[in-house]
Amino acid sequence: MDRAAYLAALRRDTQAFATAIDGVGLQAPVPSCPEWNTGDLVHHVSQIFAFWGSIIAERATSRDAVQRVGREPDDRLMDAYRRHAARLLEVLEDTDPSTEVWTWSSQHDVAFILRRMAQEIGVHRWDADDAAGHRAPIEAELASDGIDEFLVLFLDGRPEKASVLGGSVHIHCGDVAGEWTIRPTGDGLSVSREHAKGDCALRGRASDLLLALWRRIGVDALDVVGDRDVAERFLGASDLE
Repeated sequence: MDRAAYLAALRRDTQAFATAIDGVGLQAPVPSCPEWNTGDLVHHVSQIFAFWGSIIAERATSRDAVQRVGREPDDRLMDAYRRHAARLLEVLEDTDPSTEVWTWSSQHDVAFILRRMAQEIGVHRWDADDAAGHRAPIEAELASDGIDEFLVLFLDGRPEKASVLGGSVHIHCGDVAGEWTIRPTGDGLSVSREHAKGDCALRGRASDLLLALWRRIGVDALDVVGDRDVAERFLGASDLE
């Protein structure tokens, strides 16, 4: 995905998130985040948007340069969300993606933040819609990109985790381009963007595959070919806290 596509996804899903919350209110349970209600979800997203918007606006070179915002009272929570979302979009639109800033990854630029924020709100928009009683899938191209991001940034590849996987995993999107093969190695896990045979294969819509990686839905929502135990261990391997 290019910069324009990420910005379009971010605009679309920030609005869809607000629409879902407006429809259900701030006290509804969030099934995909069992300890949260929708107000907690709104605050979580608002805090993230505020933080990264400030990182960009201030050209921050350390995490400590930006303070986390506190939670607004419920009667101002959605106003705060809209304000932080608008500011984040504004600074992302106005800033060269190659601008150097602090991030928690090895990629220290605004382009990293743009991709991460599009992926962040894509999944949380699904959470909000789920809380409102309708599971609209994540847009397919965004979801395929999200799988790639997850495998590079969030997959727990520590050797002790990889050693219990017990086999290789092939992921194959059925609706858009996207294939990856994950193999245990002596050093952890290797990820390659290729079509290859694994001990198990996970197939399905890109949205379902991404949501399973983020443990929003279970393995039963996917087409599993081969060793199901490997598939279940793989999907449960990463620490998502």
